[in-house]
Amino acid sequence: MSLRSRLLVAIGVIALVALSIADVVTYSALESFLYQQVDQKLDASHGGYERALNLGEVITRCPAPGQLQPGGGSAVGSPLEPDSGPPSNGIQIPAVEVRSHSGGVVGSQSCPAYAEGTAYTPQIPQTITGFSTAPDGTRVAYFDAPSTKADGPTFRVRASTLSNGNYLIVAQPLGDTGSTLHHLLLIELAVTGGAVVVALLGGLWLVRLGLRPLRDMERSAVSIAAGNLTERVPGENDSTEVGRLARTLNVMLSRIESAFSARLASERRLRASEAQLRRFVADASHELRTPISAISAYAELFGRGASEQKEDLERLMGGIRSETSRMEHLVADLLLLARLDEGRPMERHSVDLVALCADAVHTASTVGPRWPLTFRASEPIEVMGDATSLRQVIDNLLGNVRAHTPAGTAAQVTLTRDAAGVTIAVADSGPGMEPEEAEHVFERFYRSDPSRSRAHGGSGLGLSIVSAIVAAHGGSVSAEGRIGSGSTFTVHLPVVPPEGAEDSAGDSAGGTDPADPADPAAPTAAGPWPAP
Repeated sequence: MSLRSRLLVAIGVIALVALSIADVVTYSALESFLYQQVDQKLDASHGGYERALNLGEVITRCPAPGQLQPGGGSAVGSPLEPDSGPPSNGIQIPAVEVRSHSGGVVGSQSCPAYAEGTAYTPQIPQTITGFSTAPDGTRVAYFDAPSTKADGPTFRVRASTLSNGNYLIVAQPLGDTGSTLHHLLLIELAVTGGAVVVALLGGLWLVRLGLRPLRDMERSAVSIAAGNLTERVPGENDSTEVGRLARTLNVMLSRIESAFSARLASERRLRASEAQLRRFVADASHELRTPISAISAYAELFGRGASEQKEDLERLMGGIRSETSRMEHLVADLLLLARLDEGRPMERHSVDLVALCADAVHTASTVGPRWPLTFRASEPIEVMGDATSLRQVIDNLLGNVRAHTPAGTAAQVTLTRDAAGVTIAVADSGPGMEPEEAEHVFERFYRSDPSRSRAHGGSGLGLSIVSAIVAAHGGSVSAEGRIGSGSTFTVHLPVVPPEGAEDSAGDSAGGTDPADPADPAAPTAAGPWPAP
């Protein structure tokens, strides 16, 4: 059974019980009042009879429907009126009897009652009990008795003791009283039924109105179950129990949404990390396969007799050294990234960035004189960090300029300081790159030109190492560029790296084109640019 049905049943039962109690109380009160009135009439009627009978007179003539005349004594047949006289309007004429102590009628002293012109006699029990003493000392008993006829009315009987030990019985038909009570019962049933119907209709309206917030909650729950975690339960501003429930549910839904969002974000990061790891392993295998294949080919040529010719032997050994060097640089880069991913702490000491950048620019100018470089710094700037790693950042950015711009491309290194920290910008006037490429240049093994050869393209780890080192120092790196307008790489470093900054290095490290490892002057993870 639904909550609405249970509430309506409860309202109906409560209304029915309350109205039934009211009906019973009303019926009982009216019944008691009417019986009290009948008893008072019987008290008023029996006085004259009782005095006459106590004087030894007898009832010689019964009243007609219009009048009651007891007679007796020395005035036989003459009327002997009671004090107030019995009523003489049809159904109100009482029955009068004189009974002995044994229960028999004394002589012929018995008169019937008339109800609507018909004579009825009460069926008096042989033994009358329940007498009580009246204020005048008379013993009196009141009780109900049926009619001797099957279709006769019920009688209200008053029995009192006479001085000679007999009983005077005066009985009043209860036709009017029964009719009144029956009419009241019908009215009460009709009113009770109508009141219960009205209560149910009003209760239905109130229940629908009261349960409306719950229906709104149900619709919200259905929407949330369908996956709409941003849905909220309405009515939380109400100061009712439903309003408090809505506020509690909304707080719970907010926490569930946050937890679910965090879980989804974590799953996305895990999937991205797994995909990145798969790409990393595949790219590393691909990068290592080329020098290994070349060395294997040189060894095969050596086994076929190339070592017998001096020129062939020198060419073979030079190729093996070149491929071995490339493999060594690649493995060194991978080991460095692995160490950064593990979050190993770096040395922390004061580093003069102006001197570090100036040395890097001077070395790059010596190694690549065909790429003119300029350096600008507004003031002396020092940071806390690892000098060797920061030097590698500048060397890799400058090596990236030589690897991806034609000879004669000018570049500028700018060092500035503001309230947020230190900014190192490396800008060139080369061919630039697409904005889409700038979003991926720090990913590992990323190449903007997939067709680029290994001899000119590098392994794709240089800028990835830059990103990892900067992240280990608590900073960030970004790239901007447009086709034909050059490219700018910007490094932001805090003056004092936050504690645990190196822990996030693995998450921030990406990959892109480093400087060409085939270039003997290119910077790698093995160390900075060689001094001039």
